[in-house]
Amino acid sequence: MKKAKHTCPSNSKAFGLALQALVFMSNSPNRYPSNNIADQLCSEATLIRRILAKLAQENILEVREGRDGGYRMKQPPESVTLADIYLSLQTEASLCEGMLDSTGEHSFGMQMHDMFNDITEEINHSVLDILRKYTIADMANRMSPIMEN
Repeated sequence: MKKAKHTCPSNSKAFGLALQALVFMSNSPNRYPSNNIADQLCSEATLIRRILAKLAQENILEVREGRDGGYRMKQPPESVTLADIYLSLQTEASLCEGMLDSTGEHSFGMQMHDMFNDITEEINHSVLDILRKYTIADMANRMSPIMEN
């Protein structure tokens, strides 16, 4: 049975794919072409390139174009936290901030908006606090030794 390929570019999927790509690359100084990374993740190479381009802009990855090109980690996996990745990929509001869009401009809606705003800020801070506790190396170390690389 062939694995389904992930093509959805949502923030949550992009974050998950980025983490998997970095764990895959973390155990080797080699450069990996996007199609090799995409194959490992059962994803589309164009989606992977878009995600990895953002990580390269943040100096997490090094990119080399051409025949011997590809992606590799620019920073040691021990120094890259999950929060670094999350913040690098964040292009739009987090999912919980969608609550803010659900309120109206009437009295009740404005009060709810203020409460939702406070809750959303607290959620965002909590998420980042948790993500700062883990590195790419932590994730790679939890993988089984048979991880293909």
